[in-house]
Amino acid sequence: MKRGLLLKSYAQHKYFFLMLLPVLVYYGIFHYGPMYGVVIAFQDYQFLKGVSGSPWVGLDNFRELFGGLYFGTVLRNTLIINFYKLLFGFGAPILLALLINEVRVKWFKKTVQTISYLPHFLSWVVLAGMLIEILSPSRGPINMVLTMLGLEPIFFISEPSWFRTILVSSDIWRSIGFASIIYLAAIAGINPEMYEAAEVDGISRVQKIWHITIPSIAPVIVIMLILNSGSIINDDFEQVFNLLNAKVMGVGDVLSTYTYSEGLLKMNYSYAAAVGLFKNVVALALVLTANYIASKLSDDTIF
Repeated sequence: MKRGLLLKSYAQHKYFFLMLLPVLVYYGIFHYGPMYGVVIAFQDYQFLKGVSGSPWVGLDNFRELFGGLYFGTVLRNTLIINFYKLLFGFGAPILLALLINEVRVKWFKKTVQTISYLPHFLSWVVLAGMLIEILSPSRGPINMVLTMLGLEPIFFISEPSWFRTILVSSDIWRSIGFASIIYLAAIAGINPEMYEAAEVDGISRVQKIWHITIPSIAPVIVIMLILNSGSIINDDFEQVFNLLNAKVMGVGDVLSTYTYSEGLLKMNYSYAAAVGLFKNVVALALVLTANYIASKLSDDTIF
Protein backbone atom coordinates (compact mmCIF):
# COMPACT_ATOMS: atom_id res chain seq x y z
CA MET A 1 0.00 0.00 0.00
CA LYS A 2 2.75 2.37 0.94
CA ARG A 3 4.61 1.51 -2.26
CA GLY A 4 1.51 2.29 -4.31
CA LEU A 5 1.09 5.66 -2.61
CA LEU A 6 4.75 6.41 -3.21
CA LEU A 7 4.51 5.63 -6.92
CA LYS A 8 1.31 7.70 -7.16
CA SER A 9 3.10 10.61 -5.50
CA TYR A 10 5.97 10.31 -8.00
CA ALA A 11 3.47 10.33 -10.87
CA GLN A 12 1.72 13.42 -9.53
CA HIS A 13 5.01 15.31 -9.25
CA LYS A 14 6.69 13.94 -12.39
CA TYR A 15 7.50 17.40 -13.74
CA PHE A 16 9.41 18.30 -10.59
CA PHE A 17 11.48 15.14 -10.95
CA LEU A 18 12.03 16.02 -14.60
CA MET A 19 13.47 19.37 -13.49
CA LEU A 20 15.73 17.47 -11.09
CA LEU A 21 17.03 15.19 -13.84
CA PRO A 22 19.84 17.51 -15.11
CA VAL A 23 21.19 17.78 -11.56
CA LEU A 24 21.19 14.00 -11.17
CA VAL A 25 22.91 13.59 -14.54
CA TYR A 26 25.56 16.16 -13.56
CA TYR A 27 26.37 14.44 -10.27
CA GLY A 28 26.30 11.03 -11.91
CA ILE A 29 28.78 11.99 -14.65
CA PHE A 30 31.13 14.34 -12.82
CA HIS A 31 30.95 13.15 -9.19
CA TYR A 32 29.93 9.49 -8.96
CA GLY A 33 31.19 8.29 -12.35
CA PRO A 34 34.86 9.14 -11.75
CA MET A 35 34.84 7.37 -8.37
CA TYR A 36 36.09 4.17 -10.01
CA GLY A 37 39.43 5.98 -10.41
CA VAL A 38 40.03 5.68 -6.66
CA VAL A 39 41.51 2.25 -7.36
CA ILE A 40 44.73 3.86 -8.59
CA ALA A 41 45.49 4.65 -4.93
CA PHE A 42 46.25 0.91 -4.64
CA GLN A 43 48.22 0.73 -7.89
CA ASP A 44 51.48 1.93 -9.36
CA TYR A 45 49.49 3.83 -11.95
CA GLN A 46 51.14 4.25 -15.34
CA PHE A 47 49.48 6.56 -17.82
CA LEU A 48 50.11 4.48 -20.93
CA LYS A 49 48.86 1.25 -19.32
CA GLY A 50 45.76 2.82 -17.81
CA VAL A 51 43.80 1.66 -14.78
CA SER A 52 43.27 -1.90 -16.00
CA GLY A 53 46.92 -2.45 -16.97
CA SER A 54 48.75 -0.79 -14.09
CA PRO A 55 50.27 -3.14 -11.47
CA TRP A 56 48.70 -3.43 -8.02
CA VAL A 57 50.82 -2.42 -5.03
CA GLY A 58 48.28 -2.79 -2.21
CA LEU A 59 48.80 -0.32 0.63
CA ASP A 60 52.30 0.78 -0.41
CA ASN A 61 51.13 4.28 -1.34
CA PHE A 62 49.52 4.72 2.08
CA ARG A 63 52.66 3.47 3.84
CA GLU A 64 54.66 6.03 1.88
CA LEU A 65 52.05 8.67 2.73
CA PHE A 66 52.05 8.14 6.50
CA GLY A 67 55.80 7.63 6.60
CA GLY A 68 56.60 10.80 4.67
CA LEU A 69 58.35 13.61 6.49
CA TYR A 70 56.35 16.45 4.90
CA PHE A 71 52.88 14.88 5.14
CA GLY A 72 52.64 15.56 8.88
CA THR A 73 53.30 19.26 8.33
CA VAL A 74 50.71 19.48 5.55
CA LEU A 75 48.09 17.64 7.63
CA ARG A 76 48.75 19.87 10.64
CA ASN A 77 48.43 23.03 8.50
CA THR A 78 45.15 21.76 7.06
CA LEU A 79 43.65 20.96 10.46
CA ILE A 80 44.76 24.22 12.08
CA ILE A 81 43.57 26.50 9.26
CA ASN A 82 40.21 24.75 8.84
CA PHE A 83 39.62 24.56 12.59
CA TYR A 84 40.12 28.33 12.79
CA LYS A 85 37.74 28.79 9.84
CA LEU A 86 35.09 26.69 11.57
CA LEU A 87 35.67 28.34 14.95
CA PHE A 88 35.51 31.94 13.75
CA GLY A 89 33.60 31.54 10.49
CA PHE A 90 30.68 29.33 11.47
CA GLY A 91 29.02 31.85 13.77
CA ALA A 92 29.71 34.86 11.54
CA PRO A 93 26.79 34.33 9.08
CA ILE A 94 24.46 33.57 12.00
CA LEU A 95 25.36 36.88 13.62
CA LEU A 96 24.99 38.73 10.29
CA ALA A 97 21.57 37.16 9.70
CA LEU A 98 20.41 38.20 13.17
CA LEU A 99 21.63 41.76 12.62
CA ILE A 100 20.08 42.05 9.14
CA ASN A 101 16.79 40.74 10.48
CA GLU A 102 16.71 43.55 13.04
CA VAL A 103 17.17 46.29 10.42
CA ARG A 104 13.88 48.08 9.72
CA VAL A 105 15.06 50.49 6.98
CA LYS A 106 14.52 48.46 3.81
CA TRP A 107 16.97 50.28 1.50
CA PHE A 108 19.77 49.98 4.07
CA LYS A 109 18.95 46.30 4.63
CA LYS A 110 19.10 45.54 0.90
CA THR A 111 22.34 47.50 0.52
CA VAL A 112 24.02 45.56 3.33
CA GLN A 113 22.85 42.26 1.89
CA THR A 114 24.10 43.12 -1.61
CA ILE A 115 27.51 44.20 -0.36
CA SER A 116 27.90 41.12 1.83
CA TYR A 117 26.81 38.74 -0.98
CA LEU A 118 29.06 40.22 -3.67
CA PRO A 119 32.42 38.58 -2.74
CA HIS A 120 30.86 35.11 -3.04
CA PHE A 121 30.35 35.63 -6.78
CA LEU A 122 33.97 36.61 -7.40
CA SER A 123 36.58 33.93 -8.04
CA TRP A 124 39.57 33.52 -5.75
CA VAL A 125 41.78 34.67 -8.62
CA VAL A 126 40.15 38.10 -8.44
CA LEU A 127 39.90 38.17 -4.65
CA ALA A 128 43.50 37.05 -4.20
CA GLY A 129 44.66 39.85 -6.52
CA MET A 130 42.64 42.35 -4.50
CA LEU A 131 44.08 41.07 -1.21
CA ILE A 132 47.65 41.20 -2.52
CA GLU A 133 47.14 44.83 -3.57
CA ILE A 134 45.41 45.82 -0.31
CA LEU A 135 48.15 44.20 1.76
CA SER A 136 51.03 45.33 -0.45
CA PRO A 137 53.93 46.82 1.59
CA SER A 138 54.51 49.61 -0.96
CA ARG A 139 51.04 50.66 -2.19
CA GLY A 140 48.55 48.90 0.07
CA PRO A 141 46.30 51.20 2.17
CA ILE A 142 46.99 49.26 5.40
CA ASN A 143 50.75 49.67 5.11
CA MET A 144 50.30 53.31 4.11
CA VAL A 145 48.54 53.88 7.44
CA LEU A 146 51.31 52.01 9.29
CA THR A 147 53.94 54.15 7.56
CA MET A 148 52.07 57.34 8.50
CA LEU A 149 52.12 56.17 12.12
CA GLY A 150 55.88 55.73 11.94
CA LEU A 151 55.78 51.93 11.82
CA GLU A 152 57.57 49.60 9.44
CA PRO A 153 55.45 48.21 6.56
CA ILE A 154 54.59 44.52 6.75
CA PHE A 155 54.46 42.18 3.76
CA PHE A 156 51.46 40.29 5.16
CA ILE A 157 51.15 37.72 2.35
CA SER A 158 54.77 36.59 2.78
CA GLU A 159 54.81 36.73 6.59
CA PRO A 160 54.26 33.25 8.16
CA SER A 161 52.83 34.74 11.36
CA TRP A 162 50.11 36.56 9.36
CA PHE A 163 49.33 34.08 6.57
CA ARG A 164 46.82 31.87 8.42
CA THR A 165 45.02 34.95 9.73
CA ILE A 166 44.69 36.21 6.16
CA LEU A 167 43.29 32.86 4.99
CA VAL A 168 40.70 32.71 7.77
CA SER A 169 39.61 36.36 7.57
CA SER A 170 39.39 36.38 3.76
CA ASP A 171 37.32 33.18 3.81
CA ILE A 172 34.88 34.77 6.25
CA TRP A 173 34.75 37.92 4.10
CA ARG A 174 33.88 35.89 1.00
CA SER A 175 31.36 33.47 2.51
CA ILE A 176 29.59 35.36 5.31
CA GLY A 177 26.94 37.04 3.17
CA PHE A 178 25.94 34.06 1.05
CA ALA A 179 25.95 31.67 4.04
CA SER A 180 23.63 34.00 5.95
CA ILE A 181 20.86 33.36 3.37
CA ILE A 182 20.09 29.99 4.96
CA TYR A 183 19.65 31.53 8.41
CA LEU A 184 17.62 34.45 7.07
CA ALA A 185 15.29 31.94 5.43
CA ALA A 186 14.99 30.06 8.73
CA ILE A 187 14.25 33.31 10.57
CA ALA A 188 11.58 34.22 8.00
CA GLY A 189 9.79 30.97 8.84
CA ILE A 190 9.36 31.83 12.53
CA ASN A 191 5.74 32.40 13.54
CA PRO A 192 5.31 36.20 13.97
CA GLU A 193 2.75 35.59 16.71
CA MET A 194 5.63 34.56 18.98
CA TYR A 195 7.14 38.05 18.62
CA GLU A 196 3.76 39.68 19.13
CA ALA A 197 3.20 37.75 22.35
CA ALA A 198 6.72 38.72 23.49
CA GLU A 199 5.96 42.40 22.85
CA VAL A 200 2.86 42.12 25.02
CA ASP A 201 5.07 40.75 27.79
CA GLY A 202 7.35 43.77 27.31
CA ILE A 203 10.63 42.00 26.53
CA SER A 204 13.40 43.85 24.68
CA ARG A 205 14.67 43.19 21.14
CA VAL A 206 17.79 41.50 22.50
CA GLN A 207 15.65 39.20 24.62
CA LYS A 208 13.54 38.36 21.54
CA ILE A 209 16.70 37.31 19.71
CA TRP A 210 17.96 35.24 22.63
CA HIS A 211 14.69 33.57 23.66
CA ILE A 212 12.79 33.31 20.35
CA THR A 213 14.97 33.71 17.24
CA ILE A 214 18.00 31.64 18.21
CA PRO A 215 16.02 28.69 19.70
CA SER A 216 13.76 28.69 16.60
CA ILE A 217 16.67 28.40 14.17
CA ALA A 218 18.67 26.01 16.39
CA PRO A 219 17.80 22.93 14.26
CA VAL A 220 19.19 24.66 11.16
CA ILE A 221 22.33 25.67 13.08
CA VAL A 222 22.91 22.08 14.24
CA ILE A 223 22.46 20.65 10.73
CA MET A 224 24.83 23.23 9.22
CA LEU A 225 27.39 22.48 11.93
CA ILE A 226 27.21 18.77 11.11
CA LEU A 227 27.66 19.44 7.39
CA ASN A 228 30.54 21.85 8.04
CA SER A 229 32.36 19.46 10.36
CA GLY A 230 33.83 17.66 7.34
CA SER A 231 35.43 20.92 6.20
CA ILE A 232 38.05 20.55 8.94
CA ILE A 233 39.93 18.21 6.59
CA ASN A 234 38.62 19.59 3.25
CA ASP A 235 40.42 22.84 2.54
CA ASP A 236 39.75 25.46 -0.14
CA PHE A 237 42.31 24.75 -2.88
CA GLU A 238 41.58 27.86 -4.95
CA GLN A 239 42.05 30.22 -2.02
CA VAL A 240 45.29 28.69 -0.74
CA PHE A 241 46.75 28.14 -4.22
CA ASN A 242 46.25 31.76 -5.25
CA LEU A 243 47.73 33.18 -2.03
CA LEU A 244 50.47 30.62 -1.31
CA ASN A 245 54.12 31.52 -1.88
CA ALA A 246 57.49 29.99 -1.06
CA LYS A 247 57.99 31.96 2.17
CA VAL A 248 54.82 30.61 3.82
CA MET A 249 54.89 27.00 2.61
CA GLY A 250 55.65 25.79 6.13
CA VAL A 251 52.39 27.23 7.53
CA GLY A 252 50.21 27.43 4.41
CA ASP A 253 50.74 24.28 2.36
CA VAL A 254 47.62 22.13 2.82
CA LEU A 255 46.40 18.74 1.60
CA SER A 256 44.82 20.00 -1.62
CA THR A 257 47.91 21.97 -2.73
CA TYR A 258 50.10 19.04 -1.68
CA THR A 259 47.95 16.69 -3.79
CA TYR A 260 48.20 19.10 -6.72
CA SER A 261 51.98 19.23 -6.40
CA GLU A 262 52.40 15.46 -6.13
CA GLY A 263 49.77 14.46 -8.64
CA LEU A 264 50.01 17.00 -11.46
CA LEU A 265 53.43 18.61 -11.14
CA LYS A 266 55.36 15.46 -10.19
CA MET A 267 52.92 13.12 -12.02
CA ASN A 268 52.81 10.78 -9.00
CA TYR A 269 49.17 9.95 -9.62
CA SER A 270 48.81 6.95 -7.31
CA TYR A 271 50.31 8.76 -4.35
CA ALA A 272 48.07 11.79 -4.94
CA ALA A 273 45.02 9.51 -5.17
CA ALA A 274 46.00 7.98 -1.82
CA VAL A 275 46.14 11.47 -0.28
CA GLY A 276 42.72 12.32 -1.71
CA LEU A 277 41.18 9.05 -0.51
CA PHE A 278 42.59 9.56 2.98
CA LYS A 279 41.15 13.07 3.11
CA ASN A 280 37.68 11.99 1.98
CA VAL A 281 37.51 9.06 4.41
CA VAL A 282 38.45 11.34 7.32
CA ALA A 283 35.86 13.94 6.20
CA LEU A 284 33.15 11.24 6.12
CA ALA A 285 34.18 10.03 9.57
CA LEU A 286 33.98 13.58 10.95
CA VAL A 287 30.49 14.13 9.54
CA LEU A 288 29.24 10.80 10.90
CA THR A 289 30.77 11.51 14.30
CA ALA A 290 29.24 14.98 14.46
CA ASN A 291 25.86 13.56 13.42
CA TYR A 292 26.09 10.85 16.11
CA ILE A 293 26.94 13.39 18.82
CA ALA A 294 24.06 15.62 17.68
CA SER A 295 21.66 12.65 17.79
CA LYS A 296 22.60 12.05 21.44
CA LEU A 297 22.16 15.69 22.40
CA SER A 298 19.03 16.52 20.38
CA ASP A 299 16.73 15.30 17.62
CA ASP A 300 18.25 17.61 15.00
CA THR A 301 20.37 15.41 12.70
CA ILE A 302 20.79 14.96 8.96
CA PHE A 303 19.90 11.25 9.03
